[in-house]
Amino acid sequence: MKNNIKVERAMLGLTQEELAVKVSVSRQTINAMEANKYVPSTVLALKIARVFKKPVESIFFLEENE
Repeated sequence: MKNNIKVERAMLGLTQEELAVKVSVSRQTINAMEANKYVPSTVLALKIARVFKKPVESIFFLEENE
């Protein structure tokens, strides 16, 4: 699963740390998600979508072969 967290975060002017605090995870978790090394839980994905005020499908998406 891919995501565009980094782009969305930049559009809001948030640091990884600031986003992490808003969704109650570590900065390292945000970093791992942005690097596509960590797939978030459904709850975490929904929290991130809420911060960005966008549907979860506009932030997280499957690649064609998934």
